[in-house]
Amino acid sequence: MTRFDVGIVGLGAMGSMAARELAARGKRVIGFDRFHPPHPFGSSHGKSRIIREAYFEHPQYVPLVQRAYEWWALLERQSGRSLLVPTGGLMIGMPDGALIGGARRSALEHRLPYEEFSAAQARERFPLFRLGEGEVGLFEPRAGVLFPEAALEAALQLAEAAGAELHFDEPVTAWSAGEGITLRTAARHWGVDRLILSAGAWLANGIARAPLPLRVARQTLFWFTPASDARGIPVFIWEWAPNQLFYGFPDLGDGVKVAIHHQGEETTPEQVRRTVYPDEATRLREVMATRTPQLLGPLRDSAVCLYTNTPDGDFLLDRHPEDGRVLVCSPCSGHGFKFAPTIGEVLADLVEDKPPRFDLSPFRLSRF
Repeated sequence: MTRFDVGIVGLGAMGSMAARELAARGKRVIGFDRFHPPHPFGSSHGKSRIIREAYFEHPQYVPLVQRAYEWWALLERQSGRSLLVPTGGLMIGMPDGALIGGARRSALEHRLPYEEFSAAQARERFPLFRLGEGEVGLFEPRAGVLFPEAALEAALQLAEAAGAELHFDEPVTAWSAGEGITLRTAARHWGVDRLILSAGAWLANGIARAPLPLRVARQTLFWFTPASDARGIPVFIWEWAPNQLFYGFPDLGDGVKVAIHHQGEETTPEQVRRTVYPDEATRLREVMATRTPQLLGPLRDSAVCLYTNTPDGDFLLDRHPEDGRVLVCSPCSGHGFKFAPTIGEVLADLVEDKPPRFDLSPFRLSRF
């Protein structure tokens, strides 16, 4: 049986970046995916993702995303692709809400540049956004748009160029650990010394062989033809009610992409409803009608994305409780893509038993 240094199950955002980094370090890497990434069946698609630095979820993420900015720039140079377009980022909500309060906290703790506006000031500077009475805007200059499909293609091509062996449309059905680790697919068995489980929503279905507290949610994405020129607007997140968020992107040629963050129905990757019906945009239209009416034109396109959520919304990144040679990686909860190259580096360090360069204690399995 051919033996590899590292096996990777799932070649989406995290798995592809780990494959690239490990292969670049000279490891013999074999990776598997049940589809052929980039594909529209998981979490790493949808034409665009937000990258932002004043991280409202928690200041602990700021060093991770700062490292990611360095990686995205390097990946652009290595691949010759455009992967990140800076637009600035506008957060809107009540001054003491989770979004504005959290973003301000991260900015102050890490001394990040930002500007805060009253509703009147924000309406003057960003006329396509109609802030309500008492709302404020917080603008961070380094935010922007990532292109997920291009990023995955770049990472996988770089991984193969560095010697990784990648198997697409070949799901791993089981794995076992003894003196070595054996992966099983319908085609054959494979031996690896270390294993990374980064199968996204499919981690919730038993492949992890550990009781992971993961819930998969169906998220709907919509693209509208704007009534006004929206090419120059920043990416934005708006807390229109306590812990109720919607977000959007400038028109990069496909219309304005807008979606409600979280609140999707619970599902599984096998049973998820892949078709999006026009009436599913009703609630989003109602939210946008008084806040971003100039962005709310005819519906142009829609898609389904999967969020793989932990109970606390933080990442899951740890060694398997039964075998330290196996790494379980499910960053996400709807906000993981921007960190992908940093997570790939962290996984490579863990494979090589190097001390992680970031504090991973908030992401351990033992917290549940």
